[in-house]
Amino acid sequence: MNTTILRKSALGIAGLAFAGGLFAGPATHAHATPALDAAPVAVTVQADKPDTAKLIPHGTQGDQSRIDLNDEQTANVKAIIEATKKSGLDERAAVISIGTALQESKLENLGHLGDRNDHDSLGLFQQRPSSGWGTPEQITDPIYSTMAFQKGLKQVDGWQDMPLTKAAQTVQVSAYPDAYAQWEQQAADLVAKHWNS
Repeated sequence: MNTTILRKSALGIAGLAFAGGLFAGPATHAHATPALDAAPVAVTVQADKPDTAKLIPHGTQGDQSRIDLNDEQTANVKAIIEATKKSGLDERAAVISIGTALQESKLENLGHLGDRNDHDSLGLFQQRPSSGWGTPEQITDPIYSTMAFQKGLKQVDGWQDMPLTKAAQTVQVSAYPDAYAQWEQQAADLVAKHWNS
């Protein structure tokens, strides 16, 4: 019986000490305004958008083009960004990849175009099975084709510090080497919008 009384007394003293500290609080905070009437605050955590200086380190070159994207093209942008992250590359690689795909296919995953086709070029990057880029099925998979493009990009010394058109041309070996430059601003805008979405 003595143990029970002793236990209750100890718990009672601890409870008073806790309650006293909780409700009375330190004397120095007596002027604090109670927050009972304050409206609940919604906390929104938004991931930072990539820095424009990182996306376009050299600024744009020449006149810039822009197209409106449909749902399929937007899905392809997101696939390019996903593949870029899988490749362990940064936002600049995504800008170069999207700018390249804007020039090559307007971000449309193109199949064989018959007589209008450039040899056997397919997909977002107009890669050719006959040039070793992969099978037609692989090349028309946006993740695979992006990773194949970026594998080539990684082999270019200093690609991170090159203007988009030079980096893209080194991988693509296009007959129109300067054509990629016109898409740099839209590519950067798309990466800024979708990188953290």
